Amino acid sequence: MLLIDYRAVSRLAPVFSRLVEKVKLDDFTDPRFYPPRGTDPELVASYFLAMVAIDHRVSRPGKPYEGVVDGVRYHGADLLYALGARKFREEPGFFEARSLAKLTADEVRGWLRSDDGVEPPDPEVRAALLRDIGSKLLELYGGSALRLLEESGGWLRRHPEPGRGLLDHLRVFIAYNDPVEKKSHLLAKFLERRGLFRARDVWHKHVPVDNHVVRLALRMGLVKPLEGFQSLFEAWSQGVVGDETDVYIRMVVRRAWDLVARRAGIDPYVLDDLLWSGGRACCSRERMVCINGCTDKCKELGFCGETGCVFNEVCVAWRRVAVEHLFIDTWWY
Repeated sequence: MLLIDYRAVSRLAPVFSRLVEKVKLDDFTDPRFYPPRGTDPELVASYFLAMVAIDHRVSRPGKPYEGVVDGVRYHGADLLYALGARKFREEPGFFEARSLAKLTADEVRGWLRSDDGVEPPDPEVRAALLRDIGSKLLELYGGSALRLLEESGGWLRRHPEPGRGLLDHLRVFIAYNDPVEKKSHLLAKFLERRGLFRARDVWHKHVPVDNHVVRLALRMGLVKPLEGFQSLFEAWSQGVVGDETDVYIRMVVRRAWDLVARRAGIDPYVLDDLLWSGGRACCSRERMVCINGCTDKCKELGFCGETGCVFNEVCVAWRRVAVEHLFIDTWWY
């Protein structure tokens, strides 16, 4: 049903190869969003395990998750992590297993409410995911997120070695049961940048596939439906497809971006930095720089050059809006 365009892989890879040279990688130590440098590794690992578990679908159509924290306005995931970091500063033990195992929906609602009263959707779901994290950490890993990492032995997936890698260990948690492993690879990226995990099997790294990553794949022509299956994307854009279809589409997209990463000589987690930041700021659902013009942020990210979007020569969505997918009721991404 869905085809990877290998010519598009060849066209896009050189652009990303040039783009990555201009980008400073985030080390995820900004105290506005994350535990600062020098923090106890156990607390750092616990923070990221919990925060990534609830890092999904904070904004809904017509209801953006956008609010003020300590006098600064944040949007989407930035607001989520700003509130997470503030809670961490006030109460680091909040993210430990014994605390997570007892969380209620009301506590999550209050914690993730901005100073001007904006709340995320599904506090009950997020509370349940965090309770599951806490209870299983206590039962299986003595309450220690670091022990989970240590038992992974630096592997994402040990096969053919005996034992389980990080991705295998994470599958026990409901929050990380996405077959496409979006949150699992995002967590691995965070932990790697913080020096808590280093993948020995880099060949098992994949781009964490969410709506931003899929959007760019579709707009850039990296993937496209086979003849007769265009209606698949029309249904997907209306949110009427099931889990299996969503998994199938994202698996194909994941494979396509992996090919771009390999062709460009870029670590898939680094490519994800480019895709996620560019997808949010430069080629969002509502705004495309090729139509709306460049912004200072897109110039900073390297997505805009002297003649506009750096993908103008290779992107099939140039000056036309491509179908946008809509898959809301999930905690996978």
